[in-house]
Amino acid sequence: MEILDTVSRVVHISTAIVLVGGSVFTLLVLMPAAKQLPDEPHGQLAEAITGRWKRFVHIGVSLFIISGVYNYVRALPNHQGDALYHALLGVKMLLALGVFFLAAALVGRSTKLEFIRRNRCTWLTVLVFLAAVIVAISGYVKVRGIPTPGPTAGQNGTIEGLSSPTDSDSERRWASAAWSSRQLTARVEGVSGAGQESCHA
Repeated sequence: MEILDTVSRVVHISTAIVLVGGSVFTLLVLMPAAKQLPDEPHGQLAEAITGRWKRFVHIGVSLFIISGVYNYVRALPNHQGDALYHALLGVKMLLALGVFFLAAALVGRSTKLEFIRRNRCTWLTVLVFLAAVIVAISGYVKVRGIPTPGPTAGQNGTIEGLSSPTDSDSERRWASAAWSSRQLTARVEGVSGAGQESCHA
């Protein structure tokens, strides 16, 4: 399972790098540079880029969902009862669905989503912002790690999770106390015997 966990993690992170990195490059580098072109070359360039980028988006979203679900199922046993973890993961999933929708809409051909493609710069900015929030949540969850459960009260009134003396510890303490008692008794008897001898002398 360790190999499969590693592969899933690598696929998940690599897909995120490609999709988010490509979106940031398009927004901050490609689109501003393409505006300098005349209308006809600009349109041809946009169509060519969209045709190639569409394949990356569709394959990337599929891999991202599969690896994300697998990673979540594998991490679930370590976060039983962790309300904050599940809340953050729920927000992350909702934001990811928004990113997937916008990414598909920007490279799609649906006439109902034409308004998104007409305002490509605005919606691509929204996509990048949502992706940045997802990265921030993922980073916090990773750094936070697995919370350590605090001590809980058991049925017999003892506090579970705290170390308690074992039977061997108790036996050693009793043996030590018995030895000390025997030593004290021997000393008292020795003193008493010496006192009797001095009285008889």
